[in-house]
Amino acid sequence: MPNSPPQQHLVLPSPLSLILLLLLLGQCLFTKTNATNTAQKFREAPKYYNSPSCPSIPISSSTMDLCSDQAVHVAMTLDATYLRGSMAAILSVLQHSSCPENVFFHFITSSSNSISNSKNLTHIISNSFPYLKFRVYPFDDSAVLGLISTSIRAALDCALNYARNYLADLIPPCVSRIVYLDSDLVLVDDIAKLAATPLGNQAVLAAPEYCNANFTSYFTPTFWSNPTLSLTFAGRSACYFNTGVMVIDLERWRSGDYTTKIVEWMELQKRMRIYELGSLPPFLLVFAGNIAPVDHRWNQHGLGGDNFRGLCRDLHPGPVSLLHWSGKGKPWARLDGNRPCPLDALWAPYDLLQTQFALES
Repeated sequence: MPNSPPQQHLVLPSPLSLILLLLLLGQCLFTKTNATNTAQKFREAPKYYNSPSCPSIPISSSTMDLCSDQAVHVAMTLDATYLRGSMAAILSVLQHSSCPENVFFHFITSSSNSISNSKNLTHIISNSFPYLKFRVYPFDDSAVLGLISTSIRAALDCALNYARNYLADLIPPCVSRIVYLDSDLVLVDDIAKLAATPLGNQAVLAAPEYCNANFTSYFTPTFWSNPTLSLTFAGRSACYFNTGVMVIDLERWRSGDYTTKIVEWMELQKRMRIYELGSLPPFLLVFAGNIAPVDHRWNQHGLGGDNFRGLCRDLHPGPVSLLHWSGKGKPWARLDGNRPCPLDALWAPYDLLQTQFALES
């Protein structure tokens, strides 16, 4: 964070804002509970094998797999609400990987879920992907609940949405580089290409940048009118980037203590409203203008529409390696509601959910 802003008087949240925060967090938990209570059964995915050119990774010990530099490490959050999307994302990664047996998944789950729910999620993953190499890490929601500010959509206020801030603390130190993926996407290209993105000598993370977006709109007039805060991006060619697809150097993250830098901005946000949109702005404040570039083909984002209506959208011009349904509209919900968008048909082949007809058969 740049020079500390002028001393601010501590502003306690009003009773109305406290009530709103509790309602939003309650809605998040209610959604999770409903999704958990709904019995979802998934098919077993095919087993995918390495091509002959793939490097060999010792398989005698799970620790050797976990710490291998030859593995492609992928981090995702895992919860009942987005489980169907996560299953499709996992399948797409494996199906299009040239070395699927060398992909290791790191799943972050909420510690506020009951042990039985966490075990159930792990059981579902193991049943559908019996050969998958993965580890599950509980995320302590209490670490972030007091820092979450209400945003424009309740789903953005769930604590697990902030777990990406703490990946370097959750994942073992032997893992030096990881690809972070949201649960509402599918890959149609080899993830090893994305994982091999060069970070140069200093960049901590890489992601596609969108410099045509109105960057100032991600922060409030309070932020831009503050003489100190408005200098945050001075000397940086800051552009918007989506945090749903990132390549992260965990060693550089740890050595630079970037979790603390993000948390400092979240603490300031609790004292004075400087942004509106969930977990994204702190990443922009810390990293925008200092990230390594990734081709836009690796995040064709916004397919879920905006955060209010979730209307259908077209693909951005150019080639596609990853389709991302960021926004309010999710393909599984629109397909189930018989109101799909045209591009939702590209997600459907990766859907492992067993239909009632298939279960009865």
